[in-house]
Amino acid sequence: MPRRGVAALACLVALVALACDGEGSATPRPSRSATPQPSGSARPGGPAVMTALGDSITTGFGSCLVLVSCERNSWSTGDSVRVRSHYRRLREQAPKLRAYDRATPGARAAGLAEQARAAVRDKADYVTVLIGANDACRADIDAMTPVATFREQVDAGLRVLREGRPKARVLVVSIPDLYRLWELGHTEPRAVRAWSHGVCPALLADATSTAPAAVARRGRFRERIDAYDEQLRAACRAYGSRCRWDGGAAHRARFSLDDVNSLDWFHPAVAGQNRLAEATWAAAGWPTD
Repeated sequence: MPRRGVAALACLVALVALACDGEGSATPRPSRSATPQPSGSARPGGPAVMTALGDSITTGFGSCLVLVSCERNSWSTGDSVRVRSHYRRLREQAPKLRAYDRATPGARAAGLAEQARAAVRDKADYVTVLIGANDACRADIDAMTPVATFREQVDAGLRVLREGRPKARVLVVSIPDLYRLWELGHTEPRAVRAWSHGVCPALLADATSTAPAAVARRGRFRERIDAYDEQLRAACRAYGSRCRWDGGAAHRARFSLDDVNSLDWFHPAVAGQNRLAEATWAAAGWPTD
């Protein structure tokens, strides 16, 4: 998802040292628990290494007060006490669990195979995949990734995981309901102003317009997200028993404007990252007691 010039300027101020905690780096790093953990080994059958694949949502972009990645707040691999991520939940049973966030802001399905290769190098036992928002959030409807192409690219990424880490558990997550974001925010002037700077233009350009063309464009965008989710579900099913689909849980999550940050009014804030973690956790299927 696009960064704007304000991100670069914001990172010049001293706030970045506190807000980002060095986590805007493009170099993935093992997550660390933010609180002391008891010694011990991983629960039998549980993961020793997990890796997150995807886009800026999974990097925690915009969740640390400025528009940069903030991986510690990731719904998947974050180690912040502010987010009860999959990583932190699993650490309760597997204190030695290591986690890597290989997601990249702006990533589309075309980049999933390369991220998957990183997960193979990580020797990941558990991989989360949240991809597709950037395939839809293009300059206009015609620039969106065709559905068939999207499926081919998702299959290519999952194939890398299946061949490189055949025993790993994979969780494929549905795309959040971005159309709901428009529904909630198009009457909020601050959100409309932020969106006018190029945030997901295929959906959010001319956010207050009721012209037939604008209404039709938003409808086509909504249909494309639904089509991508269907392909993600089908790709996970084709993968086999080691892949779990979230059943549309992330897409059904009833978030509010309080769940997105107040800079771009698009990316999840800490509350939104928590909502994603909660919505998708059950689908992962890990025992918790």
